[in-house]
Amino acid sequence: MLKGIYSWIDERLDITPLWRDVADHEVPEHVNPAHHFSAFVYCFGGLTFFIVLIQFLSGMFLTMYYVPDIENAYKSVDFLQYNVAFGVIVRGMHHWGASLVIVMMFLHTLRVFFTGAYKAPREMNWVVGMLIFFVILGLGFTGYLLPWDNKAYFATQVGIKIAATTPFIGSYLQTFLQGGDIVGATTLTRFFALHVFFLPALLLALLGGHFYMIRKQGIAGPL
Repeated sequence: MLKGIYSWIDERLDITPLWRDVADHEVPEHVNPAHHFSAFVYCFGGLTFFIVLIQFLSGMFLTMYYVPDIENAYKSVDFLQYNVAFGVIVRGMHHWGASLVIVMMFLHTLRVFFTGAYKAPREMNWVVGMLIFFVILGLGFTGYLLPWDNKAYFATQVGIKIAATTPFIGSYLQTFLQGGDIVGATTLTRFFALHVFFLPALLLALLGGHFYMIRKQGIAGPL
């Protein structure tokens, strides 16, 4: 049955050459842990992407129960955690994954920097990678407020006040993030929209460009 479905799709989209290109693509020896133990540092990028996928999938599950308003946000998170089957596991994966993806992204960035992988002809991929890093930090910041508990509320106030100290555009950033003069209902709705729609869309676009350039330029070798 699966073979018939694949044949039906292949007749219309000609996907076989794409799969053959992926399957036959040789992995450079310097990134193969079977040949060099130090090659494990080249796995940080792939591990980061794997955690991003987990964040997407677990986040999609969480949005099925989360209510983005100040009256029901905390109640919906509490219900998800203690009344929904496997809810505590999925929320735990999303919660800890948010920290782990930043750690892995930081390690990946260090590997790229210390192996000189940011040099020509990969300068543009370095820029895209740094943009991905900033988007992931933005996802962590906007997601922190969503449980709408005391820790999230006051931590977000601190974060917004830090943003407000940015030269020239600080006041505009503060108004944009808060959605008004205080951290309130509009702030929660705005952070939810940024966290679920705008930043993930931007992240997917940047990841697409990042992987395209890696495929065209190859993986940089060691120094």
